[in-house]
Formats: sequence, C-alpha cells, structure tokens
Amino acid sequence: MQTYIKTSHQKEAVEALKRLVKHPSSNTESAPGAPFGQPIRDALDEMMRICDELGFKTYTDPEGHYGYAEVGEGEEIFGVLGHVDVVPAGDIADWSHDPFDLAVENGVMYGRGVQDDKGPSIAALYAVKALMDAGVTFKERIRFIFGTDEETLWRGIAVYQEKEAPITHGIAPDSEFPVTYAEKGLQQSYFVGPGSTQFSLTMTNAFNAVPAKAQYNGPKIDEVKSALDDFGFDYETDENGITVTGKSVHAMLAPQGTNAVLRLAMALDKVFPDGPLGIIGRCFKEDATGTNLVGDVSDEASGHLTINISNIEVNAEETRMQVDMRIPVTVDHDELIEQMTAKVAEFGYRYEDFDYLAPLYVPRDSELVEKLMAVYHDVTGDETEPQVSGGATYARTMNQCVAFGAMLPGVPDYMHQVDEQWEMEKMFTAMDIYAAAIKAIAAK
Repeated sequence: MQTYIKTSHQKEAVEALKRLVKHPSSNTESAPGAPFGQPIRDALDEMMRICDELGFKTYTDPEGHYGYAEVGEGEEIFGVLGHVDVVPAGDIADWSHDPFDLAVENGVMYGRGVQDDKGPSIAALYAVKALMDAGVTFKERIRFIFGTDEETLWRGIAVYQEKEAPITHGIAPDSEFPVTYAEKGLQQSYFVGPGSTQFSLTMTNAFNAVPAKAQYNGPKIDEVKSALDDFGFDYETDENGITVTGKSVHAMLAPQGTNAVLRLAMALDKVFPDGPLGIIGRCFKEDATGTNLVGDVSDEASGHLTINISNIEVNAEETRMQVDMRIPVTVDHDELIEQMTAKVAEFGYRYEDFDYLAPLYVPRDSELVEKLMAVYHDVTGDETEPQVSGGATYARTMNQCVAFGAMLPGVPDYMHQVDEQWEMEKMFTAMDIYAAAIKAIAAK
C-alpha cells in the first residue's frame, strides 16, 4: 500500500504537538470567550493556528466552546473528532519530564496529552495534510472537530451539535486500534451520606482516573498507620501526615489500578467504626467491578461493570463520594441505578445523579467499520478484531461514528497518568493508517 507520510510530515507533526502540549489545558475557572478556562481556550486557538498554517478552512466558536477545520467539498462530511483539553498533571514533581514541555528521549515523547488526545489529533491532522500534499482530492468535506471539555462534561461538543450541521460519518482518534464499534454507558454520580465530627477529608481528583495518592493528617494518625499496616497497604509519611499510594489508571480500567482513596477509607473505617465510611470498609472495599455493591453486572458483548470512586470528602455536615461507572452495553441503566440506590441507602447514603452518556453501537458489518478494518489490516498486517471499550469518546455523540486509534495493540496505556508518553514510531504508524483510511473513504 502506498505511503503518503513523508519524514517532513513526521517532523512537523512532532513540532505541532510540542506547541499544543505547552498549554496546561485542564478545566479551570471560566472567562469571557473561555467557558472552561483560559488555558483550554489558548490550546484551542493554538490548534486553529496550526490548521490555518496547513491550509485548512477554520472556524472557532466565538464563545470558545469548539473549533473546526476542514478541507474538501461536497454535501457529505467525514468527521474527525478530537479534544484539546487534558486531565490535570497532578504533582509535577512526580514526572520525569516537565509535563508541559514536550520531551523526546530514546524515541519516546513525554508530555500531558501526547496520548490523550493532542497527539492522536495531530497524527490524524498531518495524515490529511500528507494527502493534500500528494494531490489527493476529496469527494467529502474532511472536518476536524475539536472539543474543549471532553475530560469533564462534554458541554463544548454539545454546543457544536446545537449550532452545526451533523456529520455523515466519522472517527474519533481517542482510543485504540483497530475499530471500537461499541462503548459502554458512562454514568457519573455521587453517593451522599452522613458527615463526621471525628475527622475530615478534602480531596480533588478527576472522575475518570483511579487516584494514586490519598493524604491524611487528622486525628488518630498512628492508629490509621497501624490499620494500613494491617491491610498491607503502601503509604508514605512526612511532615504533612500520611500519603497512601496506589496505581493510577483510566477509570475504564479501574480493576487494573490500585485506588489510594479506597485504601485510606478502609483504614479510616477500621479506626472510626462508627463513622460514615462503612459503605467502603464493610461493603465496597476495593472491588472496582462493583460486585460487592450490586452483584455480578456484565454482558457477553462488553464485559463487566466497572466502578471508580475517586473522591471522598468528609465534613461535619455530609460525606460525598465521586463515582464513575462504565455500564455494559446491554444492561438496563435504570434498573441498575434503582438497585444501587437501594444498596447505598442501607448505609445511610443517597444516590445523586451527575451526568450520563448512553452507550455507542455501530454494527460490525456496517460499511464504515468494514472499510476501516480493511485499511487497518492492509497497513499493519495485524488481524486483531474490532472491539468494545469501557472508554467514552466523542464518537458516541455523532452519527455513524466510531473510535479508531490512535494507540496500536500492545502500546502501554499512559492516559491520565504520570509520565504520559508515546513512541514516535507508533505515532508515525498511526499517521499511515489515518491517511490510508481517509483516502479510502473520502477521496475522489
């Protein structure tokens, strides 16, 4: 198969990614023209400048909710859905490189967003640029749509849908190769229960990441240390108290992580048995499949329910737990929530809805999936089958849209983690795949 990506495109893509990574574009306080914070608006503007320089026609929502760049002609639109926001970097001292200054070491790029989703967006963008440079013309409009709060509430892409024409079909380069034709339902919620005057907790973690650290510097700290020792849980001590340590992964992979917040809660429940954390210490514990809470919830198509409790805040008035659930595609959402509501009530908690995204499903035998799979097999020689994911991508917001890359099978997942990284050669392979796929679907 012909390769359109030249060394110049590869080098330019890395330089463009460096420009994007420098913006710490996680959600912050809104400002005029920047509904999700100035750093996100700055990243959006940077992306639009890059697209302008490449010869795309661009448009930026004046209110700062989204931007898009397109090339080609025709009534049909092939959408490429990315996002310029990222999750917070956490403690920068934990990184081996500055997360906002792209570093390349031994062929590996380090920086927040190189896997999720600045790197994949740039890979797809420069794949189309390579087609343009090769003289390929398009029978459809290739439209890159850039959202601004994908890591939180997807409000930016919702505004896009209100204001703009729908795409005909498309991809979201925000997952893994080959094709993800189905995505679990995503429910984010709170468990709210009684407070405590015995101790307090205040944590700030994203819904969609398993927390690797949980700090405590309150009453009975020696007893809490002893409880952690009894459980065999890792922790560190310094002048600021205890820091329980775990392993951070994306919430969709919660059973593969080690949740430091849950481990601290289990120790606190042992020390304060009449406190508000019995729902964790005596029920949920560390079970990220939710089996201890609602039983075995799974289906053949998409696997098991996953639950991530990333925040627990305790004050005198209430205890509030932040909950992320990835629900199998055939499971009845309302029945599950009813069952969960009843279970948490046994511990004096109420269930409080925050946000829900319905699952995605595009049939495996659809024209879109079959074309993408054929290209992937031709370029890579890999016969991996299309898959179902617990992740949530913008693909579920659009007509006939699936997640397609950019991580190749076997590439370690560093999304939402310290030292987020991506091998340059893997990025360049993704560029080859995107160029071939978009030519196959949308070229004249």
